[in-house]
Amino acid sequence: MNLPLVRQLRAWFFEGLSKYRAAPLWANVVLAVSLALLAVMIVFFGGSSAVPGVAATQITRAGWQVTEAPGFREPSLVMDSRALPDAWQPVGLPLSLPIALLRQADGRESTRTRASASASASATRTTWLRVAVRDLPVTTGPLALYGARIKTDGTIAVYADGRLVHRAQENGPLWNSTRAPLWVVIEKTPDAVPLKEILIRLEHTQNAQVAVSSLWLGPVDSLKDRYSKRLWFQQDLPAMLSAAFMAVGLFALFVWFRRRHETGYLLFFNLATTSFLRSLHFYVGLPVANDWFAWLTVNSLFWLVAVVHFALRQLHGRPLKWLTFGVVGWTVLIGVLTLPGLSILRNTPQVTPLIYVGAAFMGGAVALVGGISAWRRSNEGRLVAVGIGVCVLLGLSDWLLQNNFVSPEGWYLGAYTNAVTFTVFGALMYRRYVDAIAEVELVNASLAERLRAREAELELSHRRLREVERRQTIGDERQRLMQDMHDGLGSSLISAIRSVENGRLTSEKVSHILKSCLDDLKLTIDSMEPLEEDLLLLLATLRYRLGPRLESSGVALRWEVQEIPPIDWLDPTSALHILRIVQESIANILRHTRATEIRVGTVPEAEGVRVTIEDNGQGFDVDKAMAEAGGRGMQNQLRRAQAIGGGVGWRSGPAGTLFTLWLPLQRKPRKA
Repeated sequence: MNLPLVRQLRAWFFEGLSKYRAAPLWANVVLAVSLALLAVMIVFFGGSSAVPGVAATQITRAGWQVTEAPGFREPSLVMDSRALPDAWQPVGLPLSLPIALLRQADGRESTRTRASASASASATRTTWLRVAVRDLPVTTGPLALYGARIKTDGTIAVYADGRLVHRAQENGPLWNSTRAPLWVVIEKTPDAVPLKEILIRLEHTQNAQVAVSSLWLGPVDSLKDRYSKRLWFQQDLPAMLSAAFMAVGLFALFVWFRRRHETGYLLFFNLATTSFLRSLHFYVGLPVANDWFAWLTVNSLFWLVAVVHFALRQLHGRPLKWLTFGVVGWTVLIGVLTLPGLSILRNTPQVTPLIYVGAAFMGGAVALVGGISAWRRSNEGRLVAVGIGVCVLLGLSDWLLQNNFVSPEGWYLGAYTNAVTFTVFGALMYRRYVDAIAEVELVNASLAERLRAREAELELSHRRLREVERRQTIGDERQRLMQDMHDGLGSSLISAIRSVENGRLTSEKVSHILKSCLDDLKLTIDSMEPLEEDLLLLLATLRYRLGPRLESSGVALRWEVQEIPPIDWLDPTSALHILRIVQESIANILRHTRATEIRVGTVPEAEGVRVTIEDNGQGFDVDKAMAEAGGRGMQNQLRRAQAIGGGVGWRSGPAGTLFTLWLPLQRKPRKA
């Protein structure tokens, strides 16, 4: 016993069992339903449909004789057994004429053939079987004649009491005749005369191996199930398996089109094709000449063995050049010798069995050598070698049955070589498919783990960057506040302290300075509030801060702002610049213009926003004010406006002064 192979199969079984247990509930439910459907199908095909109480009669004895004929002829509509020569011999059924293969090759006849026919070299012969019907069951319906197998290469005709009730193979031999059971329905005659005799006429060539199984006669319902089972297991089921094999082979071909480097899929397609062609003649006819049909079916067996050899060689990895040369050479030689046009080896009852013997030896050699080569190299190779051996044994049983070495009652097991081949190579493809899925899942799991690790690393890096950015922002904001307080609030407080120390300021002026310092502090705090790109909110905050001071000074504030688009660059630093500019403008009005009214407005433009501050006080010379040392406030306004990408302007006259601050909607990046 092949212990490594058994261990491998057992490992696959337990692995599948473990996966079954680990499968989700819905998968197990689907599996259970599928098995239930399979059981129903088996019960359906395995159940008996015979009518209870009505049994069929098995016929195991018949009269037999052989007559000469000039050629194949159409059977007559009526035939009386008394019109035949009185040379009937008793014979038992099943009947398989003992024509030895070597005697056929020598052209000699068997003892029974010489006893029953003349020695003339006629073109064809006719074998007659006469069955006397006795003790038939009483039935009102038609009768059925059933036989597991009738083998001949000519016309088959069945007569019931002299009238023709069945004929087949009128145009020559049918390729599937040996696998198709005999089924004849014998209708009741109008006068309801009981059936007395059945006569079977079998035409065949001189050296054809005629065989007839035992016959059954009885009601149709009592034999229908027996006939259906034989037909299904010998023709329908193998045909379905062959078609399924071919369908999967086509799928493998399309897979190979996308993965040309994996030649195993191409070999699987070739295997399916040769297997399909090998068994095709048992199920269908092709629109080709009979000789070419025979050449195709005979040579496809050699092609099948050659493809299996190449598949085995790929599995165990050894070139085996001598065996490869022998397999390919023998396949090509048989293909050339059996070509119908050359007529070197014809498809005859003498030659074809010998060709199949050569195919059996070729398959056995491939299985033996391939199994030895794969013994320690490939479990899959050993499985294929075992499968080839099984197929060779099945084919050998068919060869014995076809050549009348065993009873015609037997089954053609070679019909299931496709199933064996499909199972073996399908198991290999399934195994590789499952392994490929497992490998992909493993790779995906590895990639997912690496992705999670990378995401964690990026998240940690992002947190660190945010922390650094937060610290940098806090530091920058602290630096800005310190600088602004130093330049504005600090400078004002220092000036006030020195003036107080020198006694040059009155308490009213000190109060004014301190209020200005407090306004600066409030502006600095307001600039830190979240503005969400809203300039009007910023100006409203300034109005809230300066409103009480303007009222105490007797100055009316007119608020004439309009809706303006958001300014996306409005951050705390820019907000403080804008507040300082507007505060400086209002402070100048309060200190110098003696105005009684201030109007603040906003005007949207195509590329920016214009903020206007207009008073009704006395005007001043803008150029002179900018040039004098006292115009430092105006210079600061201009500097702050340039810092945020905007601009300022003054227009002054006797009726008042108009100050304009222009701000862009999109600030251009600064050049390095």
